[in-house]
Parts: sequence; C-alpha cells; structure tokens
Amino acid sequence: MKKKTIEAILNEGCGRCEHEGTPACRMLIWKNELAVLREIALSSGLDEQVKWGVPTYTYQNKNIAILHAFKETCGLSFFKGSLLDGKSELLVQPTENSQGSRQTRFTSVAQIQEHEAELKMLLFEAIELEKTGAKISFKKTEEYDIPEELEQIFKAEPAFKEAFEKLTPGRRNGYLLHFAQAKQSKTRTERILKYMPLIFDGKGMHDDYRAQKKS
Repeated sequence: MKKKTIEAILNEGCGRCEHEGTPACRMLIWKNELAVLREIALSSGLDEQVKWGVPTYTYQNKNIAILHAFKETCGLSFFKGSLLDGKSELLVQPTENSQGSRQTRFTSVAQIQEHEAELKMLLFEAIELEKTGAKISFKKTEEYDIPEELEQIFKAEPAFKEAFEKLTPGRRNGYLLHFAQAKQSKTRTERILKYMPLIFDGKGMHDDYRAQKKS
C-alpha cells in the first residue's frame, strides 16, 4: 500500500481500518478539529511526518506528539507526557497501564482554540524535555501480571507458551495489557483464543491487518 500524505490522511482517512473514506472514519469525523490541532503543532516549530499511518510531530527526528481520533474525542498524544507538567488539566492518562503517553481530548474546534495557549506550552515543554534526553522507565515484560486464564492455557498448551515467549517484548507487553484489561474471565479467555493463531505466527495484535492492507 502506498504511503499516504498528511493531506490524504486528513481528507480520506488513515486507512488503518475498514472505515476509510466512510462517514464512520474517525479521521473524517474530527476533520476540522484535527486540522486546527495540526496547525498548532506546526506553529510550534515541529517537523511533520507520517508514522503508524497518522500525522506525527517530531523534533530532530525524536517523536514528540501524534494526532489521534477516537469515537468520542480527538486530540494530541504526547509520547513522554508522563514527564510533562502534571499541573496541566489537559493531560489524560489513556489507561491505567499507560506508562509514558498522555493525551489531550477535545470535542470541538472552539474547545481546542480555547486551550490553544496551553497546548503550545505543552508542546514547548515537550521539546525542551526532549533536548535533555529524558527517557521513560518502561516496565519489563516480567513485571506485568500474567492473567490466570493465560497461565492455564500455557499449562495445557506448552507449545503456545513457547511461541508467546518468542515474541518481541513489545508484542508480549501489548498482548498482556490487552488480555488483562478485560474485566470478565470469559472475555479474557476469548481474547487469548482469538489471538492464538497470530501468536503462533510470531505476530503482534495489529500485524495481520497491516499485512492485509499492504497486499
């Protein structure tokens, strides 16, 4: 699949899901809001690239922030947001397991414009933070809790455990977080069984879809 330009992503969708170019495409739902966020990011002196299929803003090739569009909100996600000024009420921890990233969440152009000055301050702070070389201390895979349901399947299927342990640390962490976030045991088991084929193939949760898009 040909890499899209920023303009194409904002006008057609990022292409990472089946809703590209439809009214359900979240990039299009928040098209006007994302355009304003993009302008603010560029006015802060950041470079703009396409990474992971979405507009990403960098300083000397270091990731600073990325545009995100969800069902109910859109905004900027800061890669090292947990190290930014904790006093900012705009910064939200995406999930309880999010270690480094922090998000801003907006629902209208007017809301973004109201907080434009604070957004620019956060971007400035993120750039200055990057200049210091500060890094996030990420948890290692062995520090994550392994769901009981996964442990049981490991015991029943030793080959599956071996395949899981051969995954890259990032893929293992992603699966562990996804499995553990399900509140019910039944759902956790269903998630594990759903992704067993990908794990046996040495793939992450989103690798199969990316491969389909490239074919």
